[in-house]
Amino acid sequence: MKSNIKILFFLFCVTLASCSKKVDYIHNEGQIFGTTYHITYLNPKGEDLHDGIKQTMDELNQSLSTYDPNSVISKVNSNQPVELDSFFTTVFKKAEKVSAITDGAFDITVAPMVNVWGFGFKNKENVTTELVDSLKQLVGYEKVKLVDGQIVKQHPGTMLDCSAIAKGYGVDVVAAYIRNQGCKNYMVEIGGEVDAFGVNPKGKPWSIGISKPDEDSFFKEQQLQAIVNLKDKALATSGNYRNFYVEGGKKYAHTIDPHTGYPVQHSLLSTTVLADSCMTADAFATAFMVLGLEKSIEIANAVPDIEVYFIYGDEEGNYKSYFSDGFKSLIQEDYTQK
Repeated sequence: MKSNIKILFFLFCVTLASCSKKVDYIHNEGQIFGTTYHITYLNPKGEDLHDGIKQTMDELNQSLSTYDPNSVISKVNSNQPVELDSFFTTVFKKAEKVSAITDGAFDITVAPMVNVWGFGFKNKENVTTELVDSLKQLVGYEKVKLVDGQIVKQHPGTMLDCSAIAKGYGVDVVAAYIRNQGCKNYMVEIGGEVDAFGVNPKGKPWSIGISKPDEDSFFKEQQLQAIVNLKDKALATSGNYRNFYVEGGKKYAHTIDPHTGYPVQHSLLSTTVLADSCMTADAFATAFMVLGLEKSIEIANAVPDIEVYFIYGDEEGNYKSYFSDGFKSLIQEDYTQK
């Protein structure tokens, strides 16, 4: 009897010790999709998931990278026979929906125009009015359809570029992988696009910074325009203040209007979108950068389940912000309001 009591007491102590063992948050980082990623999560099993995360991102890259000649999207662009995977079809269907809502402001067929302006996966060309007009014949989301599991183009020269939605989708895919491993508290960030679930290591909502749209932010310490609390939501930001060049004294930004074929010129500097999925947030953030401030506010108010934070410049060159009612409650600090 005493022996049994000792065994039971020993098992109780072992169980108690294992239950009380502290599990720390794990942080992974690296490079993918031509950018960086930072991922933090609490795994109840205590296991580092980095190998599985990298494999997941590599599989997505093999589907949607325009820089990989053997990827699914590259074969679609070169009109080669290819079996479409779930990554490609999921992104294509979401792109179609956002394109329809934004009247083509978001358009993954804009690739030929992005390329000639020097912001795509091909070399920059000498842009002329005639060249832009000719490329317009290839651009338009309604000119490409998904039919019976295959892409059907009206013109073989039409090419797709999902870079304005793929990072957001990558965040969703990685977040789903982490959740499937039993993690209920995590933050996934790829190239500035974020999905945050549960709480951070301090037991609070995740604090996410929105950068000030300074054109020289690469050469000095990054300044924040706002800090927001994020929990169980995704956040994506788009802006023209980093990817641009100056030629002949004129600035050319990477956001190309699919309707005109030219880089956008308006006061909207940065768009941040909150949504249930980062893919949705990413696509709308890009569309709003095409549309400009007034039209973006109009569409944002009409689309359910998204909230927005816009940074724009006034006539004196000062930064101003606009945010929807649902976004307001998330803001810790808004430095444009001070």
